[in-house]
Amino acid sequence: MLTNYTVIGTGSKPSVTKMFVETAKTTVAAASVTSVNFSTNATEPGNVEETADNVANKVIIGIFLGLIIFLSLAGNVLVCIAVFTDRRLKRLNNMFIVSLAVADLWVSLMVMTFAVVNDISGKWMFGPVYCNVWISSDIMGSTASILNLCVISLDRYIHIRDPLKYARWMNWKKVAIAIILVWTISIILSFIPINVGWHKSPADSDNVLPPDVCYLEISGTYAVVSSSISFYLPCIVMLALYCKLYMYAREQVRSINRTLVHNNVGDARGSGQASRLSDHKAAVTLGMIMGTFLICWLPFFILNLVEAYCKCAPIILFQILTWLGYFNSCLNPIIYSIFNVEFRNAFKRILFPRSCHWCHETNRDAFRYGTPTKCKNGSSKASEFRSTRAENGSKMSQDSKHPLMDEKITKL
Repeated sequence: MLTNYTVIGTGSKPSVTKMFVETAKTTVAAASVTSVNFSTNATEPGNVEETADNVANKVIIGIFLGLIIFLSLAGNVLVCIAVFTDRRLKRLNNMFIVSLAVADLWVSLMVMTFAVVNDISGKWMFGPVYCNVWISSDIMGSTASILNLCVISLDRYIHIRDPLKYARWMNWKKVAIAIILVWTISIILSFIPINVGWHKSPADSDNVLPPDVCYLEISGTYAVVSSSISFYLPCIVMLALYCKLYMYAREQVRSINRTLVHNNVGDARGSGQASRLSDHKAAVTLGMIMGTFLICWLPFFILNLVEAYCKCAPIILFQILTWLGYFNSCLNPIIYSIFNVEFRNAFKRILFPRSCHWCHETNRDAFRYGTPTKCKNGSSKASEFRSTRAENGSKMSQDSKHPLMDEKITKL
C-alpha cells in the first residue's frame, strides 16, 4: 500500500514512498549493526573471562563472609549454652557475657545474613519495609554489643578494685537493671529514629529509595549523636577503666611480692619473676581486649562521621569497614570466653561429652584444688585439673607460692 502511495507535485519534492523506503532501510541497517555488535561483544573472550572472574570473586567473598557468620553464631551460641548448663558459670558477672553473646547473635542472624546477599548481589531483595527493620537491627545490635563491652569493663573494675564491696553491692536485680538499660538505649537509638525519620536531614526527608536499594541516609546531627552514644563515650570509659585496672593490678602484685620477700627472703627471686610475668599477662590481656575493639570499630565510626557531611566515601570502603565491625561479634566469644579456663572446660563438656566423662563427675574436688586426676586409661590429663589457676586460665607461677599473685591480673 505504502509503495503505491505517491505525492503529486513538483519534481524536486521526494515521494512518500521514497521516504518510507529509505527510512526502513536505515532502520534495518542500524538494527543489523547493533545486533552484530551485541553478538560480537557477548562472544568476545575478554568479556567472558571478565564475567567468570566476577562470579569467582563473588563466590570467594561469599564463602569468607559466610564463614564469619558461622563462627559468630557457633561461638555465641556455645557461650549461652555453657552459662545455662554449667552451674559453675551461673554467676552474676557472666550474665553480662550472655547479654553480649545475645547482641552478637542478633547481629549475626538479623544483620550479617542479609548484608551478605545485599553486598554480593549489589541490590536489595527484601523490600522497602524490611529495609528499615534491617538498618534498625544493625544499629541496635552493634550498639548493644559495644555497650555490653563497656558494662563488662565496669563490672571487672568494681570486682577487682573492691571485691568485698562488689559482693555486698552487686545482686541479680542490679545486673538485670544494667542489662535492661543497655538494650533500652540501643532500641531508642535505632528503631525509633529510623522508623520515624529523625535520622534524615530536612533536604532528604522526602527522598524515597528505589525498592532494590537499601542504605542508611543520615544527617550530621544523627551521626554525631548516635556515634557518640554507640561508640565514642563507651570507648573512653573502657580505656579509662582498663588503664586504671592495669595500674591497680601492678600495684597489688608488687605489694604481694613485698609481703612475700619480707616473710621469706629466699623467695625474692621467684617473686620478682612472678611480678614481671603478671605485668606481662596484664598488658597482653588488656592490649588484646582494647586493641581488638578499636581495630574493629574505630575505622567505621570515623568514616561514619565523615560520610555524614561529605558524602564522598567509596561504597566498597564503607562495606569493608562495616564488615570489620561485624567481625568483632565473631571475636568477642574468643576474647571474653575461650581465654577463660572455666568456659573452656564447659565447651569441652558440651562439644565432647563422652571424653573423659568420669574425670569431670567423680573428681571435681581434685579438679578444683589441683590434685592431678586419672582418667580411665590411667593417664594424667593436665587439661582436666587446675593447679591453683585463675579465672582466665593463666597458671600461677610456682615460684611465688601465693594464691593471690595472679588473682587480680587474671580477672581482667
